[in-house]
Amino acid sequence: MPPKVLVIEDHGANLDLMMYLLQAFQFHPIPAISGQQGIQLALSERPDVILCDIQMPEMDGFEVLRRLKSHPELVATPVVAVTVMATARDRQRMLEAGFIAHFTKPIDSETFVADLELILNQQRKNSA
Repeated sequence: MPPKVLVIEDHGANLDLMMYLLQAFQFHPIPAISGQQGIQLALSERPDVILCDIQMPEMDGFEVLRRLKSHPELVATPVVAVTVMATARDRQRMLEAGFIAHFTKPIDSETFVADLELILNQQRKNSA
């Protein structure tokens, strides 16, 4: 069964690109256009990994992460930040908040899927 990837992204072009790449490489992507929708889908779909935009209206990625991790059934689900914020301080803040990794926008279509597979493989090793 292909890994389920929940993509929480409010920008249509970014969401479309990630969905396209994930589908092309046999993942099962699940789109969400807001933090609230992403939380609801995470609870109902139980994805293998969640990709979450940081800068969204109404609820930013840090708040989405906090709410996701408040549900016992989602505590172990890895969440990866997707953001334009790329300084060392930004990366440190994301890791301290509980994101396991980050992708910098714009997404690099050449490396995106391979990088995601590395993250998933590392998570599997850590869980074993």
